[in-house]
Amino acid sequence: MKNGHPWAIVMTTTNRVSQPPSPHNEAVLGFLPGSAERASLKDELARQSAMVVEIPCYIAGEEVYTGNTVDQVMPHDHGHVIAKVHLAGPEEVARACEAAVEAQGTWGRMDWEQRAAVFLRAAELLAGPRRDEINAATMLNQSKTCYQAEIDSACELIDFFRFNVDYARDIYEDLQPPISGPGVWNSSEVRPLEGFVLAVTPFNFTSIAGNLSSAPALMGNTVVWKPSKASYLSNWKIMQLLIDSGLPAGVINFIPGKPQMIVDTALSNPDFAGLHFTGSTTIFQGLWKQISEALPRLRSYPRIVGETGGKDFIVAHSSADRKGLLVALLRGAFEYQGQKCSAASRAYIAASVWNDISADLVKEVEAIKIGDPRDFRNLMTAVIHQSSFDKCVDYIEHARNDESCNIIVGGGYDDGKGWFVEPTIILTTDSQYRSIKEEIFGPILTIMVYDDDDFEGIMDICDRTSPYALTGSIFADDRDAIDLAMDALRYSAGNFYINDKPTGAVVGQQPFGGARWSGTNDKAGSPLNLLRWVSPRSIKETFIPPQDWSYGFLDEE
Repeated sequence: MKNGHPWAIVMTTTNRVSQPPSPHNEAVLGFLPGSAERASLKDELARQSAMVVEIPCYIAGEEVYTGNTVDQVMPHDHGHVIAKVHLAGPEEVARACEAAVEAQGTWGRMDWEQRAAVFLRAAELLAGPRRDEINAATMLNQSKTCYQAEIDSACELIDFFRFNVDYARDIYEDLQPPISGPGVWNSSEVRPLEGFVLAVTPFNFTSIAGNLSSAPALMGNTVVWKPSKASYLSNWKIMQLLIDSGLPAGVINFIPGKPQMIVDTALSNPDFAGLHFTGSTTIFQGLWKQISEALPRLRSYPRIVGETGGKDFIVAHSSADRKGLLVALLRGAFEYQGQKCSAASRAYIAASVWNDISADLVKEVEAIKIGDPRDFRNLMTAVIHQSSFDKCVDYIEHARNDESCNIIVGGGYDDGKGWFVEPTIILTTDSQYRSIKEEIFGPILTIMVYDDDDFEGIMDICDRTSPYALTGSIFADDRDAIDLAMDALRYSAGNFYINDKPTGAVVGQQPFGGARWSGTNDKAGSPLNLLRWVSPRSIKETFIPPQDWSYGFLDEE
């Protein structure tokens, strides 16, 4: 027993092969009028709206209240405080790193089934008694509608927990054994990394925050988790869920605080072993540079896994299904206020298609209701914070004053009570205009109309315009056009959709990640990501060692 915790007992492998429950995608609740789930979630929203949660750091199994607090507010009602968050300083971060290193010896040697059981239990708790609590926290903290919270903080995170366990089983149990020659037994194993993993997580998906911290832990690593300053409440709920699921002390340490200070402190520790990141390209590139500069101080070369956003596209061929395209543009661009890294933020539409859909598109966008997520009639709510609001306003006003652009719908904004930006469509004739090229992360879609006979040319423009390569889609009924787009846009998106919106990847169905400036493409929701958090070892046992050092070729003729 170590530090009074029974989990410190070293677990040994037994003579059995465990088969975890077969994973399945969690069914999405509809929250239809009159449904039990709708009433239950509304009750939980009212309960959480009436309270202010005090959120500590969580280090080595203990809640740490530093006294240095910040308020967490609702983006749709930024005068309403929902949490007071205790921020870590350098001392707390250093303690978290040391706690992670200390916990790894036991956690990393534990039977993988015992680690898996923690996350399978978390999945069951989240699917059942904790579903409303975490969905409501995500709605209030990140201004998500009931549906957007459900597909994120409930279903996707449940899927991550379940499918990752199944993938881990494949990695551990189905590792192809090496060839053994006469008198020799060769074998292989996969170990966790030596040291701790720093998980730096985004605001926009509670599920991503949960997965970035838990996926390395499942593989025997220990983690220092820096949550986004815009999602402390929902992320703390996930931390509590894992604690209640039996996660041992020190395995995941929850550290809200200033990003640069946390990174500086983590990289000063020689046991820093990896970065699991989702966020902006600029920050990720800075972290990569800082890690490279820290290499002489580190025990090993760290694993760097990052997903950094995108400038995601829809290309519509002249044969495109008009209604299907219309739905994809609306949902792809404006659900969750365009704050998905996969959101459709640029579209290239054939002139004949545009003539058919433009009036209907404007009409449907004007019908979108915007407001508080507690009102289930709203499809859109607020953007996440003031700086996001200001960025959206800058792009809108720039387009309003640019001769190459026309705002055909939307363009309004109001930050009086919440950070609200109308769904906005900019029509441009400039293929290199800033809003069709730069990542915005807001409810702004830029469209360029092209001549029907210039399909190949527009795909070349689409490929070369943005430095990102996360998601994209082609709309066409013409199979030759689809085949052409598949080849021309092969490196333009890590997740490519045919006749569908570029959002909504499902764990186990569409492993997620992109290349170029969109990240390392290590595919969350697949075995590829988990493999980044293990380090293989080859083992050779010789049954009868050689007794003579000499070789036959040394003899004289």
